[in-house]
Amino acid sequence: MDQFTLNLLFVGASFALYIGIAVWARAGSTSEFYAAGRGVHPVTNGMATAADWMSAASFISMAGLIAFTGYDNSTFLMGWTGGYVLLALLLAPYLRKFGKFTVSEFIGDRFYSQTARLVAVICLIVASVTYVIGQMTGVGVAFGRFLEISNTSGLLIGAAVVFAYAVFGGMKGVTYTQVAQYCVLITAYTIPAVFISLQLTGTPIPALGLFSETTATGGEGSVYLLTKLDQIVTDLGFASYTEAHKDNLNMVLFTLSLMIGTAGLPHVIMRFFTVPRVSDARWSAGWTLVFIALLYLTAPAVGAMARLNITELMWPNGTSGDPVSVQTIENDPAYDWMLTWQKTGLLDWEDKNGDGLIQYYNDGSDAMSERAAANGWEGNELTRFNRDILVLANPEIANLPGWVIGLVAAGGLAAALSTAAGLLLAISSAVSHDLVKGAIAPNISEKGELMWARIAMAVAIVVATILGLNPPGFAAQTVALAFGLAAASIFPALMMGIFSKRVNNVGAVSGMLAGLIFTLVYIFLHKGWLFIAGTNSFPDTIDGSLFGIQSTAIGAVGALINFAVAYGVSMMTKETPQEIKDLVESVRIPAGAGAAAADH
Repeated sequence: MDQFTLNLLFVGASFALYIGIAVWARAGSTSEFYAAGRGVHPVTNGMATAADWMSAASFISMAGLIAFTGYDNSTFLMGWTGGYVLLALLLAPYLRKFGKFTVSEFIGDRFYSQTARLVAVICLIVASVTYVIGQMTGVGVAFGRFLEISNTSGLLIGAAVVFAYAVFGGMKGVTYTQVAQYCVLITAYTIPAVFISLQLTGTPIPALGLFSETTATGGEGSVYLLTKLDQIVTDLGFASYTEAHKDNLNMVLFTLSLMIGTAGLPHVIMRFFTVPRVSDARWSAGWTLVFIALLYLTAPAVGAMARLNITELMWPNGTSGDPVSVQTIENDPAYDWMLTWQKTGLLDWEDKNGDGLIQYYNDGSDAMSERAAANGWEGNELTRFNRDILVLANPEIANLPGWVIGLVAAGGLAAALSTAAGLLLAISSAVSHDLVKGAIAPNISEKGELMWARIAMAVAIVVATILGLNPPGFAAQTVALAFGLAAASIFPALMMGIFSKRVNNVGAVSGMLAGLIFTLVYIFLHKGWLFIAGTNSFPDTIDGSLFGIQSTAIGAVGALINFAVAYGVSMMTKETPQEIKDLVESVRIPAGAGAAAADH
């Protein structure tokens, strides 16, 4: 059976499973559409949240960014997992105790303001739409390769599948679909990693293989994998893989932005409204961390091993010998993956000096300029290697069986589609429940509210698909921008809403607007207005950025501005009403603990 047919079988079977589950679990009420009837078990919810969380950025893009940058991009791992600790300890149980359907509804009630609720809806939509762009980028990459169609066609098919199971199933359908998607994506991610770890180190556990010795070949002595990788990449003029090269300010701000952005993401927070009890919300967060850890402990190994494999394929005779020839790439089956990915436009090479060889090296390195001049090299000839293809290409690079490649195709699409569905559900809930029912038509029927939710989701899918055709960066980089927006606008409002009685409605609205506008304008100044290429005023580099802070790290600064403005305005305006202070007290203190709280 050829590879294309295998891909169709795996992807088709997974899609049939998702749509079948959506039909089985179709939402018949607003409670089921928004919160799955509040009957989801914590373990089930943890698995669904992990799938909701581990998007195209985690599955497709993160390992690629780590592979080509190394230690500096470990910030993705630290920020995205650390955020769940904040979520479990500071937000999830309190928001579940409040007992509402959406984040915007909590903000509106806590800050006793319809304006606050509407501003929260705007913040939610801006962050969620930015996030969906990254998912649609991943969908296009995966479909383009494995179904051998154009990026545009891939986005349209992916949008249709999401529409089918998210629009009709609501939170109930999405929850059980995401459980299936988690099983698919984690299997698809770990099986190739186990194979490759065994090939390179003889160790079946990739996380351990990363720190193991490589299997000796050709009379060479064994050497630790990371030591070997460091040697190879530095020989070619690239930065050391295991050392830090970015400035500490951007690393800290970026990690913090991802952490508090995680704790402020509406589509993740919504999942904690689906469990029966308050204690289940905390258990759900714990189980989510367990399920996420299975992938996140594997990702660094996937990145490092793939980088080693790619570099050795480009320099089969060692870095001191001759690089791979054009003839070898075109005729050796071990290089078939390069020809396949070249058709997608995401991988390319060019024999610039006409010597029949493809030199892969860092042509911006001073250390390589002398060697390049002596050998007549005219620059790096691996002219394009999109970071988002690495995980999807990994099984082919390692020459793994065809069924593994088909499984990875299904896993990549599962990761992108599961998060896209959660985000679109968050957007539709904000529009139908908070905007239509909460502000425009309070007396709308349940049937009418469900209709508006589905219309809003359909519109959001169309917008996300259009924007996904021209993303502002790799999938993980685009997603990082969404985290910054959530960190600057939603997280501070939730924290102040739970832990501060002094912050009032005027302060909360002022803080959210200040944080959102500052962060969004800063991102547009560096990424282009509305992410349109060429409209940026500053380069998105550490040296060229406005305050020396990259756009992906600015969310933490936006959050600080949000807190400062909210508290400052609150101090200059009326105190919070007593009934709201009592509300905050009831959310923070567990039932039956009143006497104990009074003693202190």
